[in-house]
Amino acid sequence: MQARLEALLETVQKPSRYTGGEVNEIKKDWAGKTTCCFAFPDTYEVAMSHLGMKVLYESINAQEDLLCERVMMPWTDMIEGLKEQGIPLYSLESRRALSAFDMVGFTLQYEMSYTNILKMLELGGIALHNKDRDENAPFVIAGGPCAFNPEPLAPFIDAFLLGDGEHATNEMLRAIGAGRKAGKNRAAILRDLAQIEGVYVPDLYEATYHEDGRLAAFTPLDKSAPLPVKKRIELDLNEAPFPTSIPVPYTQAVHDRIVLEIMRGCTRGCRFCQAGMLYRPVRERSPEQLFALAEQLVAATGYEEMSLSSLSTGDYSQLLELIKGLNERFCDQRVSLSLPSLRIDNQLQEALVDTAQVKKSGLTLAPEAGTQRLRDVINKGVTEEDLLRTVSEAFASGWNNVKLYFMIGLPYETDEDLLGIADLARKVVNCYYAIPKGQRARGLKVVVSASTFVPKPMTPFQWAAQDTLEEIRRKQALLRSALNIKGVTFNWHDPETSFLEACFARGDRRLAKVLYRAYELGCLLDGWNEHFKYDAWMQAFTDTGLDPAFYANRERDKDELMPWDLADIGVTKKYLWRENERARNAEVTPDCRLGCEGCGLTRFEGVCRG
Repeated sequence: MQARLEALLETVQKPSRYTGGEVNEIKKDWAGKTTCCFAFPDTYEVAMSHLGMKVLYESINAQEDLLCERVMMPWTDMIEGLKEQGIPLYSLESRRALSAFDMVGFTLQYEMSYTNILKMLELGGIALHNKDRDENAPFVIAGGPCAFNPEPLAPFIDAFLLGDGEHATNEMLRAIGAGRKAGKNRAAILRDLAQIEGVYVPDLYEATYHEDGRLAAFTPLDKSAPLPVKKRIELDLNEAPFPTSIPVPYTQAVHDRIVLEIMRGCTRGCRFCQAGMLYRPVRERSPEQLFALAEQLVAATGYEEMSLSSLSTGDYSQLLELIKGLNERFCDQRVSLSLPSLRIDNQLQEALVDTAQVKKSGLTLAPEAGTQRLRDVINKGVTEEDLLRTVSEAFASGWNNVKLYFMIGLPYETDEDLLGIADLARKVVNCYYAIPKGQRARGLKVVVSASTFVPKPMTPFQWAAQDTLEEIRRKQALLRSALNIKGVTFNWHDPETSFLEACFARGDRRLAKVLYRAYELGCLLDGWNEHFKYDAWMQAFTDTGLDPAFYANRERDKDELMPWDLADIGVTKKYLWRENERARNAEVTPDCRLGCEGCGLTRFEGVCRG
């Protein structure tokens, strides 16, 4: 096989996607170890930008009895080559087939990667449906944000991990290893996995439906199956594993830099934001630990850019101290800092000056909506004055590249709200030209991006209908016309992709039939525009007798049982509905760090003081 593989790698684009051998790769002896292959259902360049893979890769391999290797979704040329040469999809480190591992663990970051999971299983020699796997087959596990509605993938995945994975993944591996050593069968090991906090085993539950298609009941079939499944939480990030040495790819990754997770969780309560609800409570890493991690990562990788990562970096309580300390340590090495996820209501002029000491990178801000009324509807909690003050400070400090992110199709949106996006963009341009010519950087670039709103589970907008495709196209055309402004570039997203995303984000177990049929019809790499086959997806819905509008464009009733109600994330459905009602009235809910708003997380002992 090795000779055939080497010959194949000479024929494909970007063979470095498939060779492994990167600087800081970890290769361990397999003898006596429970083995895991971390499977990323997108290309190598995307996977190598994913922090979660780097965290688990190092933390699992730090255990004497465990082993972790990596595999990513191959591109179409490699897929065909593997089939022609009879070579199974393999891990980068040992080049073993996926079927050789004890566990194959997928991360679910995006609904449009689901067909890739099926292709990776097939190429790796693993039966697609969990019911068809024999006793020697790997246990197929999935985690990540999309795992909080696991139902569309239920027939394909053996067990889902809901929540933080740093310690839970090791527990799952050890349960599998111990079970196999004790001679337990597959069903018994699955019951063992269900006893681990945060683990959902779909075969231990049954879903039934009303005649109109709504979910009627969700019932455990075994006493080992908890309901609801409580999410897993790493309470102390200073004690949680974090990589000090990461594989450095030989090819360009999407985000080719060091990523420091400075905090996890967000208490702002944006009503469209799933991550803000899923990852409560807020937990911070100390500056001292971050300084130590940064020094180790710079020494191990040689990267010249470092990103401070969180859901809302500007809310880190010691941000200025952290930025100053990092710049003092790395300015001489020409390591630049980037600050994603900045909120525009923070007083950030000092931070902007500090991060610009090495080199200026783009400033990314997310007003999300064009008018104050709609920002109040979504509980964004920022004002036009906040935005204009922040960009003025940035322009005065030498920045000239600003990205503004918005959503269209939000609940209770009007055309006036859409035109407000263009009005804001025009005012940002005016802020740049208000800086004296000799004091501002040359070459203004303002990029306005408008994504289509996708109602997500476990948010106050989980009951909302998504706009129809026709309405989204009309709104995009309105914005294209209004944003014909010098210095402004407008980017928008394909509405068909967002429509499918909405179907699977709030889908039930029956959508697995659609997914499998779409896969049979050739759907693959659906997150890539050149491979997205919308007509084939619609054919899959037709062939399986399901209506995509039922999932995407239907407003849910208050008391409707949702497929994801099987999970307890701490935030209650009662609180989400109350926030939905406040959105209807454009009422703002304060940051809960200013006073408990009763989201329900205090029910989890030791998690939130309230």
